[in-house]
Amino acid sequence: MSSGLGGLLTVFFEVIQSIAPLIIFFTLFQKLYLRLPISQIIKLYTGLAFTVFGMVLFLYGVNNGFLPAGAAIGEFFGGSKKGLLIPIGFILGLLATFAEPSVRVLCYQVEESSNGYIRSNLMLYTLSFAVATLTAITMAKIIYRIPFLYIIVPGYLFVLILLWICDKDFIGIAFDAGGAVTGPMAVTFLMSMAVGVATAHEGADPVADGFGLIAMIALAPIIFVLLLGVYIRFNGGRRDVQ
Repeated sequence: MSSGLGGLLTVFFEVIQSIAPLIIFFTLFQKLYLRLPISQIIKLYTGLAFTVFGMVLFLYGVNNGFLPAGAAIGEFFGGSKKGLLIPIGFILGLLATFAEPSVRVLCYQVEESSNGYIRSNLMLYTLSFAVATLTAITMAKIIYRIPFLYIIVPGYLFVLILLWICDKDFIGIAFDAGGAVTGPMAVTFLMSMAVGVATAHEGADPVADGFGLIAMIALAPIIFVLLLGVYIRFNGGRRDVQ
């Protein structure tokens, strides 16, 4: 994606294309059914305007800052310093998830919907640690040329086992969390880093080894949230999780 005014306009039109159907749908729904008061409509459209503005700045910054930075970091450590890739992957996975907006929204919604049963901070730390762990494993996969199927298939088989023994309140949350963590921070920064590592690592294939990180990241919260559900179930079913 190009930088400068041209790149900013490109992002703006992409955001408008994405959010315009939602605006049209709501406007029709308001005309036909909702008929909310004008004060509420003003608040809604003001919020949409700020959303568009924020998305433009965020996506522009992510694509022009995080993408090249992630690739540069991956290429640097994928060369002569590949021994540091696993701890670096863990740290960056932790930080990227901690900064992911969709993760924050999910954590707040979980706490609100559960009436404080599942604290937002607990979910945030669990998801951040989960993504950090699987990002580190992905770096090890690239370094040691571990086939992707050797990790992803046992991972989902483990998920099937956890589904039967965890607290049932956590099943839906776990799978929604898998989608929440694969937001723009993870996709742009961590995936570009993985591709950069595979590009610089001798003997690695950028396509075969660099991709697959997002699938690993999506699997991470499913496993860890279900494990949290197992802990809650066999810890007396306490309703004061913090």
